[in-house]
Amino acid sequence: QVHLVESGGGLVQAGGSLRLSCLASGRSFSSYAVGWFRQPPGKERDFVAGISWDSAITYYTDSVKGRFTISRDNAKNMVYLQMNSLKPEDTAVYYCAFSSQYGVPGTGDRWYDTWGQGTQVTVSS
Repeated sequence: QVHLVESGGGLVQAGGSLRLSCLASGRSFSSYAVGWFRQPPGKERDFVAGISWDSAITYYTDSVKGRFTISRDNAKNMVYLQMNSLKPEDTAVYYCAFSSQYGVPGTGDRWYDTWGQGTQVTVSS
């Protein structure tokens, strides 16, 4: 089955940038959708961005539109989240998630069935 490992988190000042990476194992990766979610301290995990199998469709939550960009490289089994103009409210554990059913991304947790371990992003003011 597909397994996911996130990396690229860290501490950054407000206004700065980070790029998160998600490495997937498994032959089915390139056929299905991937999403990024985040869980701020004390809050529930929420959708951030999603991408279709062929990168033709991307979705973003309103709070990150224009600042974050999701992309994927199927040849490398990689998904990325480029985060620019970071704000303190972006502080969260970020997770990548894989759907074994859908090639088009959804915005809910239940759309996805495989999750990475998460990577911490902290944005200081």
